[in-house]
Amino acid sequence: MNKKSIRKFGFVAFYILLIALLYATTIKEGTDEKIRPHSSETIISPEQTSEYDIFIDLNESMLYLFKNGELVNKYPVAQGKDNSPSPIGVWKITSKARNWGTGFGSRWMGIDVPWGIYGIHGTNKPYSIGQRASGGCFRMHNSDVEDLYSQVPYNTKVIVYGGPYKNLGSYTETLAPGDRTSHVLEVQVRLKLKEYYNGSIDGIYGEGMKQALLKFKKDQGLPYTHFVDEETYEALGILQFD
Repeated sequence: MNKKSIRKFGFVAFYILLIALLYATTIKEGTDEKIRPHSSETIISPEQTSEYDIFIDLNESMLYLFKNGELVNKYPVAQGKDNSPSPIGVWKITSKARNWGTGFGSRWMGIDVPWGIYGIHGTNKPYSIGQRASGGCFRMHNSDVEDLYSQVPYNTKVIVYGGPYKNLGSYTETLAPGDRTSHVLEVQVRLKLKEYYNGSIDGIYGEGMKQALLKFKKDQGLPYTHFVDEETYEALGILQFD
């Protein structure tokens, strides 16, 4: 990648960051396999700041590392399977550990997704890199994750981009109570903007969101069900040209 391309990509990533922050500033894996931490090195340091940003493009299964807006490296990753997608949005690294658990390679960096345990980690399945293969986490080659781990501190921003529809990535899906996804988070944001929802923006479809959604659908003359379908997305302003 030449310098002109690097600068252009840096601008694009920064622009995506601004858009994501506009819709997810109030945000605080499933799980990747069955996560069981095995290291005393997992420490959260809320005061620390970072000059790095991580940008993960799910369309490319690629992680880009920026330092002060300049691209310094990129690494291929495995992402979540269709039935356990990776969390789209703007997150930050809140924990780091070596040898965090079986199957997670030599390094772990946890991110603050509120509806489950997600992270960037190594793997004992290097053949899965570049595929939709995980329970939602981002797998890297162990040599790559060790390199990344050595550079990024706690509170490094992690921007996960999956398509043109903000936290919905590249598609919509029908939602029901109990769902825990980036799609739920985006619906919560829209309901809150329309002053129907006063609960947490946490990506968890609970009772509070259900009641807010029913009131919204009643006011809009939509079918009085607790499902979020295509008609509901449209009424909330989540459209293809969004």
